[in-house]
Amino acid sequence: MIALHPNVLKKNGKKEFAVLPYEEFLKVQTALNDYADLMDLRDAKLYEKDSATKSLLEVREELGI
Repeated sequence: MIALHPNVLKKNGKKEFAVLPYEEFLKVQTALNDYADLMDLRDAKLYEKDSATKSLLEVREELGI
């Protein structure tokens, strides 16, 4: 879990913005990108779950290496 220390800015007495220290922002940004990558990976695995596969040995034999 990322510890956040936001400064909340108000406008007309209502909470309007949350400002994070830059290092915390970078951690949140990285976590969101990692999550998006994970969702893409899960989608790809689901899409390809019934696809034919080849072992590394089979590929090497086909390539003659």
